[in-house]
Amino acid sequence: MRTGTFDYTINGRGTVADAVELMADVPRLVTMHPLAIATKAVPPGPGVLRSTAVTSRLKLGPLAMKITYRADLMVQGDDEVITVAHQQPKTTLRSHVRVRDAGDGRVRIGVGITFEAPSPLFSYGFAKARFAHEHMAAELEKYLNA
Repeated sequence: MRTGTFDYTINGRGTVADAVELMADVPRLVTMHPLAIATKAVPPGPGVLRSTAVTSRLKLGPLAMKITYRADLMVQGDDEVITVAHQQPKTTLRSHVRVRDAGDGRVRIGVGITFEAPSPLFSYGFAKARFAHEHMAAELEKYLNA
């Protein structure tokens, strides 16, 4: 198994409460995800607030494949959101979001990502996760500032 991390910040207009609600809403976030093509609510397991099955289309050279992973909302606090996504085989992406008031009707959303996958899948999966989250961050910033 290999693990990698990356962070990013989103700045936009709004309140901390609204930003937390947005970052906890996986189906709404997925509309800004460049690889995702579908979502479906699924029953949450123990200790999970809400679960969503997310289907993405990935390309590997000339091949395209669909994968489905489960995104579990674990924490939705006053200024924090933790989501853990699980995909087979043994791949996990943990998103830890912290939202703070930046003054003048603006918020700053800090996102920390931890990605873990079996060594043969790590480089490809980590690159796709980073690409998707960088794209989503740009889209979220546009959304908040519209």
